[in-house]
Amino acid sequence: MSKLTDISYVKGILAKHGFTFSKALGQNFLINPSVCPKMAEMCGCNENVGVIEIGPGAGVLTSELAKTAYKVIAVELDKRLLPVLAETLSEHDNVKVINGDVMKLNLKELIQEEFNGGEVVICANLPYYITSPVIMRILEERLPINSLTVMVQKEAAERICATPGTRQSGAISAAVHYYSEPEMLFKVSAGSFLPAPKVDSEVIKLNILKNPPIRVTDEKKFFRVVKAAFMQRRKTAANSLSAGLGMPKAEINALLEKSGIKPSARAEELTMQDFAEIADSISN
Repeated sequence: MSKLTDISYVKGILAKHGFTFSKALGQNFLINPSVCPKMAEMCGCNENVGVIEIGPGAGVLTSELAKTAYKVIAVELDKRLLPVLAETLSEHDNVKVINGDVMKLNLKELIQEEFNGGEVVICANLPYYITSPVIMRILEERLPINSLTVMVQKEAAERICATPGTRQSGAISAAVHYYSEPEMLFKVSAGSFLPAPKVDSEVIKLNILKNPPIRVTDEKKFFRVVKAAFMQRRKTAANSLSAGLGMPKAEINALLEKSGIKPSARAEELTMQDFAEIADSISN
């Protein structure tokens, strides 16, 4: 068992460096000894694969990744954790910690500089408040990675992985399925963290696709349609699309009927192909 999952040891190191948890940064450190080895094993890293970790915290997952991957780049936003990580990761010479914001870093440049065209995966225990923005940024930039393995709030995981056309699906579900093949890996209870959050988590893996599963004429228009359709979930897709796209409802109804979609359908009932057909039939 890693000493980094020993509560008294972790608390001692954090106290030594004067660290206190930040609610604003959504900091919850893993202390369940079984979680990180499973994440490291299932994320796809090995001696020939490099890893980018987002938000290493006290370094418990980082340490497990370093045992398998040939190189780990850990991106940490909180400067206060740098001395903590310098101590907890001192035995690993294949880890580099970068102090920075993953939403602002040039990730393509980072991957090229650090891994020089080698295989790369991303692995992270993401703060709940930034889950969707981070996932969408990584997917939309089409980074040269094999997969993205993240631990997120259980409810978010279900929404992210939901198949478009099913009840739990949302705009992010369509985007995730456009760029990747998602899978739910395993659940993580709230008690696995210090401090314990109020909800359980789930580890998911997004296997990056070389080509989208559907053909669209204009990707920007496709995603504009998807976002508009889910803007008002309680309303029909026709009403949401009309409001979100600024088009007359009669025109939207005509487009839906042309695509074989009932005007009374809701956004979560529409498949990826439905969204593609609607987008392709819009002239502007």
